[in-house]
Amino acid sequence: MRKIIHIDMDAFFASVEQRDHPELRGKPIAVGYDGVRGVVSTASYEARKYGVRSAMSMQIAKRICKDLIVIPGRYDRYKEVSLAIHSIFHDYTDLVEPISLDEAFLDVTHNKKDIPFASEIAKEIKQRIKKELHLTASAGISYNKLLAKIASDFHKPDGLYIIRPHQALDFIAQLPVEDLWGVGPKTAQKMHKMGIFNGEQLRQCSENHLKAVFGKIGPAFYNYARGIDERPVVTNYARKSVGCERTFLEDLSLPSAILIELYHLVVELTERLEKSKFVGKTVTLKIKFNDFQQITRSITTHKRLRTKNDILPLAKQLLQQIHYSNIHPIRLMGLTVSNSVTEDGNIKSEWVQLEFGFLSTRNKYR
Repeated sequence: MRKIIHIDMDAFFASVEQRDHPELRGKPIAVGYDGVRGVVSTASYEARKYGVRSAMSMQIAKRICKDLIVIPGRYDRYKEVSLAIHSIFHDYTDLVEPISLDEAFLDVTHNKKDIPFASEIAKEIKQRIKKELHLTASAGISYNKLLAKIASDFHKPDGLYIIRPHQALDFIAQLPVEDLWGVGPKTAQKMHKMGIFNGEQLRQCSENHLKAVFGKIGPAFYNYARGIDERPVVTNYARKSVGCERTFLEDLSLPSAILIELYHLVVELTERLEKSKFVGKTVTLKIKFNDFQQITRSITTHKRLRTKNDILPLAKQLLQQIHYSNIHPIRLMGLTVSNSVTEDGNIKSEWVQLEFGFLSTRNKYR
């Protein structure tokens, strides 16, 4: 039986800010951009008491929490702290799968310290994070990734929860389907229309029916309802694309302004391609309009795409296919290179360590 731990840092960005700035401790803070289109990246637990949540509009957050302190994100700092956290993980196992800067899966079935119980390892890791980094983490423990992830959300902050094999079916039976892996708002809505609100109701559906309704992920839902998740803890990922995007503080409809933004996106994209040593043959332009309608346009070439001169002409060509106007302006623009290849032109199969990037916004056209 596998022993899987999911570690989730508590309000990570906000907690780092409160640790580094003692005057912020005990106060409601939100990390993010304090602007018209700013969103909350992370809220401290003091702010969450007022209903402030991640991904919430910063303007709404400030309305519901009058004393909210908005802190600009320091992502280089968060990456630095995240590396220190992962260093602790690797003292116990090299089977560490990073999900984001503040969470990871650990397979401790066979661990470096020969500790027999995963719960003891999780306790040690939590204690070390608190003692060495002055931060708190919550841990979930089970025999697969699905249940370990769900367990880590219980008893937060600074919590530890175990779902043992004999408890799994009863636990899942009462679990809202929204808590299952891969069930987003649209999928949940579709399940609700089918009369499926919890794991027990999901378990009544046949695999064929779930596959017919939800496609490839249908069999996974069938297994999840039964506590089955065979996915391994993966330490490396095959990078399939490199991209970047920007949400504008003001909607854009002026062609010259849009071209300038496209140019800056190309420059940022080429920097990311160089850093990741990624080469592809397909470039994709993503556009989101002010009414949140989203479209993409792609083009594939025989050339290897890695420089500004390679990508900019193709990006401009794709932009010409986009119809925008004063009454249908652009809110967001993104650019991605995919379809990876090696230097000799073959499909790239090399495995690379997952990296985490952060998106930026610009406000040059007021």
